[in-house]
Order: sequence, then structure tokens, then C-alpha cells
Amino acid sequence: MSNITIENNEFLRQFEVQVSDSLATIEYAEQERKIFLTKIHIPDTIKDKSFEEEFIIKVLEFIDSKNLRVVPTSPRIAGFVRKNKSFKHLLPVGIKL
Repeated sequence: MSNITIENNEFLRQFEVQVSDSLATIEYAEQERKIFLTKIHIPDTIKDKSFEEEFIIKVLEFIDSKNLRVVPTSPRIAGFVRKNKSFKHLLPVGIKL
């Protein structure tokens, strides 16, 4: 599963990964060079426990490549960033998790 490819669906404002017949998504809102990651949905059909983490990493790397800041409002994504200090540089000034 480590070679997941994310798609940025700008129309629906979500990052997507197609896995077999299932679609995993991270919804977002964009505002002033910041992306608010609002909701993550991993279908029950995806049994791989490491998938969610890999998906979040790919999305954060994409955001980093665009020189944007990230505001994780989803508790699961905020918890991931809190545990993985290598992504703290993506947080806007003054945002603490």
C-alpha cells in the first residue's frame, strides 16, 4: 500500500485515494495560503491499519510542495501532526496542537 497516489479534487475540495472499489478522502477548505483539513474518511473495506497514516503523510507532503500552511481541524489529523513533529513546520505561526 506504500505507493498510494493522491488526487486533489478541487471541485469537491478533497484529496482522494482510490483503493479497489473504495474511495478514501480528506476534505479541506482553502483560505489565504492555508489549507484546513476538516474531515477524513477511510472506508471500512480498507483493512490496512497503516493506510490512514500513509494517506495523511502524502497529503501533508503535497501541501508542503505547494508552500501552503496546514490547519488540521480533524481530530485524527491533528493527532497525527502532534505525534509526527517533522510536519510541525507546516502549521501557521501561532497554531499549537
